[in-house]
Amino acid sequence: MNINIKSQLIWVIILYPIIYYPQVLATPYQLNRLVTLSYNTETTYPNQELSKKAIEQKIPVAMNEAEIEFLQNKITNWPIGKRIAYWAARFIGTKYDPDPLGLYVRSNRIVTDEAVDCMYHTFRAVELAQSRTPHEAIQKALNLRFISRGELVNDKVTNYDQRFQYGEDMVYSGKWGQNITSRLGRVRRIKGSRGRSKVTILPKSTLKTRTFRNKLQDGDIVFWVKNPRKRVVGEIVAHLSIVHIKKGRPYIIHASGLKRSRRRAGGGVVKEVLFSRYVRKMSFIGAFITRF
Repeated sequence: MNINIKSQLIWVIILYPIIYYPQVLATPYQLNRLVTLSYNTETTYPNQELSKKAIEQKIPVAMNEAEIEFLQNKITNWPIGKRIAYWAARFIGTKYDPDPLGLYVRSNRIVTDEAVDCMYHTFRAVELAQSRTPHEAIQKALNLRFISRGELVNDKVTNYDQRFQYGEDMVYSGKWGQNITSRLGRVRRIKGSRGRSKVTILPKSTLKTRTFRNKLQDGDIVFWVKNPRKRVVGEIVAHLSIVHIKKGRPYIIHASGLKRSRRRAGGGVVKEVLFSRYVRKMSFIGAFITRF
């Protein structure tokens, strides 16, 4: 056989598998990666890991239902208190709802994650924590937000007039966890309202103590109590927040802002504040605490 023909055949034998089957020269790591990407059709790890990290950076309004469900199932085995604190924290940075009535009430919607006030923030964090899908969270809302039960027609709430409008009604309803106020420290009786002659609260002096702070847990709901002399429509509770424990220290996560009025545009943001710092600077006289 001609030497040139022999040489050409040798080069064909050498180059053919390299050109058409480059994996023959792959390292074991590269081969494993090729197999993973070729045959594991459910996961393409580089993209999926980036996607998971991206979800972790989003606030709820920026998430679609699949992303919310992913996070709900990610933490489904956590204790309920930690799940509540987790969802409360996911709203940090969300715009405050300045609508005096509440955007969710004004629009007759269950989900208005684009703007939240302290009551909606508390509603939504607990609803998401108690469910495994966005749809289930809506069903939870129809129970938790209402003195009786909410009604939906064509995705619109038809009976928001039966919702909880007063924080103290949530405390005494039993729907919002157990009222553990009297178990956490020295309490005080103050003037009640709307059928309650007296109510028992934790006074500011107790809230300032380390002994009290050490008893707080993730997901505790704090119902901040207004000075009775400053009540406008008989309200006892003026603000709501959720406890988050970090490195052994309690913080509160709350929708901090002002409602719109003739004198101001209103606005604010959901933020996290060290519990002791908040108590030191606040104007409230005490609090109720509930725990799921």
